[in-house]
Amino acid sequence: MKNVLALIMAGGKGERLMPLTKDRSKPSIPFGGIYLLIDLTLSNCINSEVYKIIVLPQYKAQTLIEHLEGGWSIFSGALGHYMKIVPPQMMAGEKWYQGTADCIRQNTYLLEQESPRHILVLSGDHVYKMDYARLKNYHEAHQADVTISVIETDKDMAGQYGVLEVDRNFRIIGFQEKPKTPKTIPGDSTHVLASMGIYIFKTEVLMDLLAKDDRPDFGKHILPSILDTHKVMAYPYRRENKIPDIIYYTDEQGIRREETVEAIRDSGYWRDVGTLDSYWNANMDLTGVDPYFNMYGRLWPIRTYQRQYPPVKTVFAQETGEVRAGRALDSVVAHGCIISGGLVRNSVLSYNVYVHSWAVVEESVIMENVVIGRHARIKKAIIAEGVDIPPYTEIGYHPKKDRQRFRVTSRGITVVTKEDLPGEV
Repeated sequence: MKNVLALIMAGGKGERLMPLTKDRSKPSIPFGGIYLLIDLTLSNCINSEVYKIIVLPQYKAQTLIEHLEGGWSIFSGALGHYMKIVPPQMMAGEKWYQGTADCIRQNTYLLEQESPRHILVLSGDHVYKMDYARLKNYHEAHQADVTISVIETDKDMAGQYGVLEVDRNFRIIGFQEKPKTPKTIPGDSTHVLASMGIYIFKTEVLMDLLAKDDRPDFGKHILPSILDTHKVMAYPYRRENKIPDIIYYTDEQGIRREETVEAIRDSGYWRDVGTLDSYWNANMDLTGVDPYFNMYGRLWPIRTYQRQYPPVKTVFAQETGEVRAGRALDSVVAHGCIISGGLVRNSVLSYNVYVHSWAVVEESVIMENVVIGRHARIKKAIIAEGVDIPPYTEIGYHPKKDRQRFRVTSRGITVVTKEDLPGEV
């Protein structure tokens, strides 16, 4: 992958994720206890041997920049490897980035300096594992000018995505933006191909398109207009993407075994965490005995900036009478957490969370530096950073009451921030 340069779009404002994006951009939202969303895309790059990366932030980028500088300074300049963080330079006028194409257009001088054969355009806020080398090989094998990664999804979900129409060879022949009557996959009338916002271009094609077309976005503007003049292919992600890894299982004798497989189950997993509900769902997919998205692979590791907190601690073991035992079941718990006589079940806890005695946390995402008071009960909630939950508080059990104080999503997920509980201890 020496001839590939990756551009990561990391300027997402994430308005549908408010209030989580009040003070940070979408790619810098915590995920899975110890990660930020951008770590997944960066890890895919490293695991795919893409070592030339430019991150393009914009909106409230300080948290993201500090994270990248603290944990991703792993590239060898002597070998020609790098990760550059490039905020808006306004090289093409006094304006911020207006869209994906405009973002790259304003930084074409960086592409000219490197002169790679291919440009890989990625989003910094998706949850997935992808071998970009397989995407590049597919792109070259089909002699494409542009290849767009697509995911098969139910026809009923088409209104949430940009949908691509393809012929039987998966050449793209049409675009539909959130259609009510979508074009389905040839030979499959129940599914459509949704764009994942992942593109690979021949560099000369990309530079020519940006020079001739000043519109701001690839998916909405530029790519639909070149279908008759360029070869634009669809890359069927779930069919082609194969992530090899080592899986573990326990045999009938109770002995832990390991097996190397060519394609792990979450090779086809992808989520665009663009809403609070999808963000909650993606975190819940990490919990359980056999999670839908597995963070424990050895051959496809997910890297991040490791914060310096002590190990997790569970204390009190009173299991008779009024049970007071620190327990975490089917959950992901980050460093620094103390579960002091409380119960955590099917939840994700970020750094430095304290769960007091007799508290119960179920099916929830708890961000760092949260304190959960005694006898509090929390279910199907997202608790933002630094919230102090008073004793005996109930969240997620009385939707009508919750809506009077907190934000509650259409699926019934309650979101709580520090501003929602001012001055409570």
